[in-house]
Amino acid sequence: MGKTAEEAGCPIAGLLEVLARPWTLQILWVLSTNGPTRFGELRRQVEGISSRVLSERLRVLAQHGFVFRDYEPTIPPSVTYGITKRMQDISKVLADLNELAGKWQQEDSRLRAKPANVKLARRRTNVDAAVAANPR
Repeated sequence: MGKTAEEAGCPIAGLLEVLARPWTLQILWVLSTNGPTRFGELRRQVEGISSRVLSERLRVLAQHGFVFRDYEPTIPPSVTYGITKRMQDISKVLADLNELAGKWQQEDSRLRAKPANVKLARRRTNVDAAVAANPR
């Protein structure tokens, strides 16, 4: 059996193997921006995720030391998740990605608006040229 990427000396591959799974970065972003959050609230804040997938992702993140799980045996039981010191290091990278995503979103919305104006200007130019070529 072959070695995993992390065992083969590629630490980023091992990290990406955990972080690149669906929903993982959204979960980490919510926890890093909102602080410790109960399971139900976390499920509501990560729109579209099922309880089963959220539980599985949180379990993997806890195994890798990115999140902590605080269980209180109350009625009903209270389970709160939050980021660990290890995750706080990655939170800075997530904040940079969020800033970049916002910048790209603004650029994309400007680009989407621009072609419509260009087409309209071309149409006007074509109509003006046609009118000038065919005076009545």
